[in-house]
Amino acid sequence: MTRFAVLGAGRIGQVHARAIASVEGARLVAIADPLPGAAAAVSSKYGCEIREISAIEAAADVDAVVICTPTDTHADLIERFCRAGKAVFCEKPVDLDAARVRACLKVVQETQGRVMVGFNRRFDPDFAALKSAIDAGRIGKVEMVTITSRDPGAPPHDYITRSGGIFRDMTIHDFDMARWLLGEEVETVTAQASVLTDPKIGELGDYDSVNVILRTASGRQAIITNSRRAAYGYDQRIEVLGSTGMVSAKNQHEANIQIADAQGFHDAPLLNFFMSRYTAAYAAEIAAFVAALQSGGAMPTTTEDGLRALELADAALQSAQQGRVVRLAGPVGKAA
Repeated sequence: MTRFAVLGAGRIGQVHARAIASVEGARLVAIADPLPGAAAAVSSKYGCEIREISAIEAAADVDAVVICTPTDTHADLIERFCRAGKAVFCEKPVDLDAARVRACLKVVQETQGRVMVGFNRRFDPDFAALKSAIDAGRIGKVEMVTITSRDPGAPPHDYITRSGGIFRDMTIHDFDMARWLLGEEVETVTAQASVLTDPKIGELGDYDSVNVILRTASGRQAIITNSRRAAYGYDQRIEVLGSTGMVSAKNQHEANIQIADAQGFHDAPLLNFFMSRYTAAYAAEIAAFVAALQSGGAMPTTTEDGLRALELADAALQSAQQGRVVRLAGPVGKAA
């Protein structure tokens, strides 16, 4: 049994608390949050204790922590709990600064820390099945990956100011997926970015509509399209073209039905947002973390994966701002 504490009882902390509760071999022991009401809500729902982070750090009944605190605390907490001998699951990103992530990665290596970074989309059942089809050779050699990721609406403006921008906050998930699916290093990054949905986002120094092309050393390409506004719902699709075929993962709907009438064919609405769309992925992600801890095997997603995705985000921002192709300074991209 892996005994967990969750640090942070906000929206993503609640998602992970629910995931832990659903996974066999995992138990939520403690929750920490500076807001008493938020911690109390999780404690009441899952029967865990409310504790200070320092108490969790010293606790003999906690094997692993899930870091769901603000981004600027992630690297410090990873280092702190690695030194305390606890396993760590940390929501992305490790930090918004690549140099800080490299320093954190060094501490993880020095302490032989067991750390997993939360790129939940790899664990979505449909996306995992798509990857399995690729690995089984069903479509031959991968040539082009197309990732569509559009939110139903933008986050609050105060979140925009601390998010690190759309490339580091939103597209970073798609950079990780692209690395995972391409199977080769990314050599160049080309990005275009605009403000089309909300002028205030531009005033805050960010974009809301972006397209990115990644190219590997052999010429494989990944095309990523993001928008902060999709009037029809949470749009999450992937298509991979190979030398002998194609595999795709479609959107998920509230119900798997289609109604036909005099006005045409009608599907049920798309699942609303990440908390409902990726419920199964979050549970599978925690289950994979628990399995790695119990077997002693490699972590499915690591701090190095977090660094590589961030480097791609930084390159995309540079490309969009300077209007040019950015060639990466070092090897980025080969994910198992």
